[in-house]
Amino acid sequence: MTPLYNCKGPLRLSSFRSFCSLTKPFCLQHNLFSLCCKSSNMNSLSNKTRVITFVTQSKSYSTESLRKFYAEGRSLWEKKKLPEDINSSVVFASNELDLGEIKVYGFDYDYTIAQYSPSVEKLIYDLGKKALISKYRYPKEIESLEYNRSYAVRGLHYDIQNGLLMKLDQFQQIQIGSIYRGLTHVSMEEVRKIYGSKALSLGYVEGHLRGSAIGSIHPEMHRIVGQDVPKYLVRDPKLVDFFQRLKRSGKETFIITNSPYYFVDLGMTFLLGENWQDYFDVVIAKAKKPDFFTDNMRPFRELVKEIHMTCWGPVKCLEKGKVYLEGNLSSLQEMKNWDGQGVLYFGDHPYSDLADVSLHHLWRTGAIIWELDDEIRILNSLDYKRAIGWLQILQNIIENCQDSDEEDAREVILEWTKERDELRKKTKDLFNPYFGSVFRTHDNPTYFSRRLFRFADIYTSRLSNLNNYSVKHTFYPRKVNFY
Repeated sequence: MTPLYNCKGPLRLSSFRSFCSLTKPFCLQHNLFSLCCKSSNMNSLSNKTRVITFVTQSKSYSTESLRKFYAEGRSLWEKKKLPEDINSSVVFASNELDLGEIKVYGFDYDYTIAQYSPSVEKLIYDLGKKALISKYRYPKEIESLEYNRSYAVRGLHYDIQNGLLMKLDQFQQIQIGSIYRGLTHVSMEEVRKIYGSKALSLGYVEGHLRGSAIGSIHPEMHRIVGQDVPKYLVRDPKLVDFFQRLKRSGKETFIITNSPYYFVDLGMTFLLGENWQDYFDVVIAKAKKPDFFTDNMRPFRELVKEIHMTCWGPVKCLEKGKVYLEGNLSSLQEMKNWDGQGVLYFGDHPYSDLADVSLHHLWRTGAIIWELDDEIRILNSLDYKRAIGWLQILQNIIENCQDSDEEDAREVILEWTKERDELRKKTKDLFNPYFGSVFRTHDNPTYFSRRLFRFADIYTSRLSNLNNYSVKHTFYPRKVNFY
């Protein structure tokens, strides 16, 4: 038979078990989130992630040899033990973080401390439609369009000029099969006509969009949610324990939120009780992030809670039990005498919450990404484990046999490539039939993942997951290769 080649010489069929090892999907699965966890089922991961890299030469493989490779790969896949489940309450790390060095914990409010039910998404959608019709003169017919929660995912890019919604990977490449005009799929041929290629320049991608229509409905949304807090907020029974533990450990805590105080007060009372402000040393509302982090000229104002009136006198110190409006981060650090490396700030948005404090003020950062719960649930499913396992084996076979010159052999490779494409679509559809996983494209981390890993030292699905770790725990990013 014709041998396969690696850097040490020929690899015969007897070594095919190493070639098609299922350790590669194991590696893919756990690096999807740059896994750093305490879960015991990950302890042996580093011993299971060695993948042989082959250097192929242009060889002519017979159809019979290719069929043998395929059959052996299928046999290995069917017999191989599936990877263990990922712990859904894990805290992942992109960067080493020693909690023992953290003296101050800071938090955003919306989608960080407060987690919302799907009812809020529909509410924002409906209010947004009304704003488009009444303020921006959109046709009244759009009012009949119903909210489809299964359509979009987090981290997409929208091209206003061309009306295209798309998913990009970390290299600004558009994921094939994940670009839409409304609910209509757009072919890659049309994409290339519009953009010249399937990749977009960094300057094009990083333009900032401010949602005027959505921003204008916030006051109405706050009013409606405030009238029925239990309908719209999800109470985490472990959240009180989290804040109590921080205070027992002598940590200082603060909130910086763009939401108005009355709205935060209603939500925090529901989540933590009437004395919720006892858990915080500083409370800042209407902060106007991200300007709060960069505009040093904006002064703090004190809010008189009892009468909801703003005091216009100068604020010279920030006191526990009081509420402050606007302000800026530099003044906050100066008044509290906080060292940036001793502050850990949690937010839900890698860019508007975490980028500036990480890059310019050297705060340590944590991201609360509620989508992790669904992603991990799917990663742990039997359908995903089996599909991704066979996909990686099949892709290895294609990669190492693709240079066959015989026409019949090329037909076999084409069959495998079609099967690979079907498997890719299947694994994508398990997450979302339109855009797939929040964290991965077919081959690479998403653009959102790149931002998350860059600006968040740690990330998890909810704050209370930190209850599983000591306040002196050190998180380490796992050094495992994707491929």
